[in-house]
Amino acid sequence: MFYWLLKWVFLGPLLKSVFRPSVEGVHHVPDEGPAILASNHLSYADWLFMPLSLPRRVTFVAKAEYFTGTGVKGTLQRWFFTGAGQVPIDRSSGSAAAGAISTGLRILANGELFGIYPEGTRSPDGRLYKGKTGVARMVLEAKVPLIPVAVIGTDEVAPPGKIFGRLAHPHVRFGQPMDFSRYEGMEDDRFILRSITDEIMYELMLLSGQEYVDVYASSLKDRVTQRAKGLGEGAAALASTAAHKFVPGSGEGRAAGELTDPEVIGAPGDGVEPVAG
Repeated sequence: MFYWLLKWVFLGPLLKSVFRPSVEGVHHVPDEGPAILASNHLSYADWLFMPLSLPRRVTFVAKAEYFTGTGVKGTLQRWFFTGAGQVPIDRSSGSAAAGAISTGLRILANGELFGIYPEGTRSPDGRLYKGKTGVARMVLEAKVPLIPVAVIGTDEVAPPGKIFGRLAHPHVRFGQPMDFSRYEGMEDDRFILRSITDEIMYELMLLSGQEYVDVYASSLKDRVTQRAKGLGEGAAALASTAAHKFVPGSGEGRAAGELTDPEVIGAPGDGVEPVAG
């Protein structure tokens, strides 16, 4: 109930009147039944504007700590994240990545829409980064449609590192559902998972118009941070240019052993945190 109050009464109308977001391709999202919505990730505002463009509820995963706080702050935090369509990750599997996949599969089994950010973290510079293969494993195990989604302009509304940016008009573009049934039963083949993920990222690149970079955004952030600490800001700027332009699936720029990337599932914010990062 609180989700719909936020969407249709409290938060949704305010966001629509102030930012006047636009949307296209809504007809690609099924009116009922499960589906995965795989989106690019420019800003923490993505998980506000993308669900706002649909009549159905979209559910994301968030770390369990947001739902276990005590006192007034913990209660308000729990209400907000629950009302905003977040559910805690099931950590019974022992890892955040496996827990996120398990939680996502449960949501899909209930016939709901599940939102995921394959990049696993927000883009640090507006480019589209390499996807992590959790999304591929999930689409094969769940056997549901995957709809690519491009959210455009949210990095102007809320740039990385800032709560607010400037008044802009975000645009949400839903692509045609992607069918991976030809890979059924191959969810344990890491080469297949990488191929599927690259195909998804290619569609996101076309939908968003972003430049594609064949490195993980999280790895780039870590590298820049480490170099900034050890060598100063000049070296950090140099490190940020190391990621080069790449067309998904071409194989260029891949380091040895990179096909064994962790199956981390993307959720709002950095890693599986909904707004932090």
